[in-house]
Amino acid sequence: MLIEKSYREFHVIKNQNPSMSLRSGNAIDCGKEEVEFDPKLDKPSNDYLESNYDGICFLDAESWKYYLPILIEFTIKNYTFSNSMVIDSFISSLRPPDREPPRFGALTEKQEKIIIELLDRLAFDEQSNWKAEAILALEEYWAPGALYRKSSKHQ
Repeated sequence: MLIEKSYREFHVIKNQNPSMSLRSGNAIDCGKEEVEFDPKLDKPSNDYLESNYDGICFLDAESWKYYLPILIEFTIKNYTFSNSMVIDSFISSLRPPDREPPRFGALTEKQEKIIIELLDRLAFDEQSNWKAEAILALEEYWAPGALYRKSSKHQ
């Protein structure tokens, strides 16, 4: 249900491309030039995510929002048995500080609730391999009264 809700709320359109791909962000992380989006090379499979997880931190707000439901789906399907760097990088992208222009500030209230629901599941599901990381993200930004969330357009 969370997966379907995330695709619906983030309005991912199958033929829409992000302005920056994970592969491009990964190239930047390796000290190379940004690469143009290629629908064949940038098809977001599990192998693609595993090969390009370093690119998450380089995404602009709109590209990050484009990949959020894809990352949420991967995380939901793998959080109880995987120590994947994709999940690690994804959770890291949900921790402060926010970017300029802001990523967190670009989310709607419904989109924020999806992030919180995901982090709650990762933090409090007994089978989760990501409890500590999710609790930290919640405490720093996403939970009520969080350390770095001084004000929010949705509070």
